[in-house]
Parts: sequence; C-alpha cells; structure tokens
Amino acid sequence: MQTTLFKRFVRCSVPLAVSGKFLFSSVAESSTQSPSRKFDLLVIGGGSGGLACAKRSAGYGANVGIVEYKPFGGTCVNVGCVPKKIMYTTSHVNETLHDAKHYGFEVKDVKFDWSKIKQSRDVYIGRLNRIYENGLDNAKVTRISGKAAFKNDKTVTVRTKDGKEETYSADHIVVAVGGSPRKLGVPGEEHVIDSDGFFALTEQPRRVAVLGAGYIAVELAGVFNGLGTETSLYVRGPRALREFDETISCHLHKSMIESGMHVHTEHTVKEVIKGADGTFSLHFTNGQVHGPFDKVLSAIGRVPATDCLDLDNAQVPTTRSGHIVVDDFQNTKASGVYALGDACGRVELTPMAVAAGRRLADRLFNNMPTAKADYNLVPTVVFSHPTIGTIGLTEKQAREEYPTDQLKVYNSSFVNLHYGPWYEGKPGPKPISKVKMICAGDDEKVVGLHMIGMGADEVLQGFGVAMKMGATKADFDSVVAIHPTAAEEIVTLPPWGMSGKK
Repeated sequence: MQTTLFKRFVRCSVPLAVSGKFLFSSVAESSTQSPSRKFDLLVIGGGSGGLACAKRSAGYGANVGIVEYKPFGGTCVNVGCVPKKIMYTTSHVNETLHDAKHYGFEVKDVKFDWSKIKQSRDVYIGRLNRIYENGLDNAKVTRISGKAAFKNDKTVTVRTKDGKEETYSADHIVVAVGGSPRKLGVPGEEHVIDSDGFFALTEQPRRVAVLGAGYIAVELAGVFNGLGTETSLYVRGPRALREFDETISCHLHKSMIESGMHVHTEHTVKEVIKGADGTFSLHFTNGQVHGPFDKVLSAIGRVPATDCLDLDNAQVPTTRSGHIVVDDFQNTKASGVYALGDACGRVELTPMAVAAGRRLADRLFNNMPTAKADYNLVPTVVFSHPTIGTIGLTEKQAREEYPTDQLKVYNSSFVNLHYGPWYEGKPGPKPISKVKMICAGDDEKVVGLHMIGMGADEVLQGFGVAMKMGATKADFDSVVAIHPTAAEEIVTLPPWGMSGKK
C-alpha cells in the first residue's frame, strides 16, 4: 500500500498482470547457472526482503540460491507499491489538469485512456523484473523457479511448473514469501476483485465499490475517484484508517467526502449479487442494498502466504493468523530457519523487509552477531487523497504510555501555497493540510509526528531521521524554515522557540 505499499506494503511474489491475464516471467523459469543442490543460504521468496538478503549474503561470499515461482520483485514491484504509485500519480495528473484553470490555463477536452497507462505501467514493471533478475545473476545468486516446501529444517523440495520435484539443502533457510489479499468470505465473493485484480483491469469502471478501511482501500478508492469513476467506499467502523492518529483519519474522512467520494461507515457486506446485466449489488448486514456497480473491489487486509510451505516438517511454529513466529533477530524456533517481511507480520512495509533481510545477511555472513533490524520509529506514507505521512506514537498511544503532565501536543492547520491562487467560493473551500507533533518529557522529545496534505509523502523522510536521533521540539525549532514550503510548518509549530522556556 508504502510502503507499503505498504502500507505501506514487502509483499509476496505475485504474477505480472498483462492484458488482464497473469503471465510468468520467462527469464525466471530457469536459472542462468546449473543449480547446486547445497547452499550456504537458500531464500524462499523473491520479493524485496528476500532479494535484499540474497544479494547481500552473496556479496559476502556465500553460496546463495533463491526460489521463486513468479516474477521477481514481489507484491511491491508487481501489484503493490510501484504500480500503485504510478496509478496515484495518474490520478493526481488528472486532478492537476482540472485545477489548471486556477492558474490561468484553459484545458479543454481532457480524455483519459486507462488501457494506455496500464500498457505503459506493465512495460515498466516488466523492465524492473528483468533488472532484478540481472542483479541476482551479477551477484552470482542461483535462481530456482518453482514452489518450495520444507522437507525438514535443512532441506526443501521445489516443484517446478512442469510438475518435477527437485530437492535442495542449505545451512540457512530464509522464508520471505510475503502475503496475499484476504478473502472476503461471503456469498458472491467470486464476483469481487482484490488489489491484484485492480492492476489487471484493462478498462476504467464507471461505478465502483471499494470494501475496506485500511491504506490499500483508501489508496485505490482515491485513484478511482481522482480519475472520475463514481466511487463508493464502505468501512465497517466509524471511519477508515482507525489505527492512525485521530486527527489524520478524521481529516482524511472529511477530505474524501469533499472530493466527491461516497463514504459509507458502519457497513458490513453480507452478500454480493450479480445482476442479469452484469452489474453488481451489495447486500449489507444492516439490511441496506447498494448498487449497481460495474466492479466491486475488496481490500480488507492481507494474509501471510505460508500455508503451502509445510512448515511443520521443519518444526517452525506460526500464529493463528499464519504468521511465522520470530525473535528480534528473525530467528524461528528451528535452528537455521529465519523469516522476515510480511511472512512474520512485523511492520509490513517493503523498506522494513529490505532492512531485515540485509541485517540478517550481516549477522550470518559478515561476523556481525548483534546485527538486527530496528522496528522502532518506522515512518510510513499512505498515498491517499490527500497523502499522509506518519511516524511514532499516535496521540492516543502517547496518552496510554506517558503521564498527562509529561505530554505536549502541537497542532497546525494551513493551506498549501499551491492553492493560493484558487478563488474563494465555488468550487468550494481550499484544501487544508494538518500537522501534529507529540512531545514527551521535560525536554519535549518528539515521539510522534503526523501530517496530511500535499507533500506529506516527501516531507516526512528527513524528519524521520531527526526523530531516530532523539530530536526535541527545541531541535526542530532551531532549524530555520525553508520558505515557502509545506515542510516549514513542522519547524514553526506555535509557540515557536518556547520549548523548555519558563
């Protein structure tokens, strides 16, 4: 979703959608080298985390093999972060074209061809697949095409596409298989597409229903809405992104409605009905029926893709949700077996899986016994409309962790200068951006930072570095603002320059 992407979003390896069909990478069907049967490290899963671990380990001189059945890059590259950002940008371009009148441009007869951007997007993704394959070959990592399952804790069986079985062993085995969209689990589910299906669409639906309250749901609903599809978003609770800071999620809720999206709260789908004309209607547990829709998209979460790995053969325990149980060093209960990324369910974001994969390689093959990924203060972005950037504790979490007299919350609402030339009145009020900074202790250490509005996705990265270094409100205030930018709002939160002053 990053991301999750990734929100968002490292995800399981998935097929590349071309012309509505899932194709397998022709290059990935066979290794460029004759596969050894014994490796120092064998990675199951060719997504971002698995690739990072494999290449870094090989760089240290390890004999590495990687097993993947689908195009390399995982969900992030194929049906996640990368194509999602392309579609977000496409939607943003459409909005910019229609907003150009505020800057004196007369733009007429704007036409959009969904199939054209899909074709261009698929070509780009295919290029990325080949880049990953070439990168593995250059690193001398053996590519093995097939579906892997454990025979024991040191051996896996790989079933190839032609039905053959090959056996490989390794001193160390890493599970990095990612996840897949959660099933809706109601009658008529066969009529529903998921986030993978979104990227297989060859034409733009005129009316669409999106089910879900997470970042994937709001991102894809925002893309549809921004491109002119009549979009209805259905969430089971009072609003989407309920786990985000309340200021952020409430403002997003308001912004989506103002953009023309139909947002329905407290709606749980009971059944999906396909009509004789090929459209769909949604039946809800509250008795309401909504429709017709040309497409129904379910984005109600993701599940780890671990159920076909025969983990019991390696005595690797999982949670009830199917996530592999690991410690802070990515170790499972089985010696020499590790898991990272969405397979173990800790901070399900592509860059987090990459960091975990690299740190595991450092520990196993570069004599760094204490190397491990840091899961604290991980920044993330939601490519909603408007975008969201967030890191650290929400205000609710901070109030649960710190005494009230040890907390101070700074807020700012402002209009991005991008909207400065917009006239008041019709077509409505100017979009508002919001910033919230949460500080704790006598020194007002920044423990949470949340932003929604234009530029939030790019702004947050640098401030995340400051927070990892333990920055205080006074540290933020000490930096002279870059004017005029959205980022300056974070270093000028009022009362500016008074942190720690009596």
